[in-house]
Amino acid sequence: MSNDFYAFVSRMKYIDRWALMRNTEEESLMQHSFEVAVVAHALAVISNKRLGKNIDADKVALIALFHDTSEIITGDMPTPVKYYSPEITNAYKEVERVATGKLLDMLPDDLRPEYESLLLPKEEDAELWKLCKAADKISALIKCVEEQNVGNREFDKAREATEAAIHSLNCEAAEIFLKEFLPSFSLTLDQLNK
Repeated sequence: MSNDFYAFVSRMKYIDRWALMRNTEEESLMQHSFEVAVVAHALAVISNKRLGKNIDADKVALIALFHDTSEIITGDMPTPVKYYSPEITNAYKEVERVATGKLLDMLPDDLRPEYESLLLPKEEDAELWKLCKAADKISALIKCVEEQNVGNREFDKAREATEAAIHSLNCEAAEIFLKEFLPSFSLTLDQLNK
């Protein structure tokens, strides 16, 4: 049997995000996943150092790195479409579940359990998945900020909606990240180097 999992994961670089938006800079699913992993790790570290939590920062980063792997099969479903109605949302969640199962089936039996814990939410990891979701939204917000920085007004409404979505998560670490770290994403390279 061929073990195609890693070859499929490598194809994340070919999946473009923000398909309904005019982009000045394309973003692949692989780029997005890396950024979500970095932000999720930061949220876990903030939670541990500032909020007295005991979160496995390495595991949350790995969950974030793999959080959108089903999109290798499904493609990136634009948020306005994905959440257009409860029926579409539920149907898409089922499609994601099936796609994730297909990916896991590409692994040998001895490796599959390691990846199941990263691709399928488990109740005991609910706090990690919440941080991953917050990081996913923050990554989307960073994209909006970057596009606005070069004058792309196409992302104005997306930024408003994404900021509201982050606040609705009631994630204290995410709020800290927005306050302390998001402003730097509006700086130029020269400003960052000063």
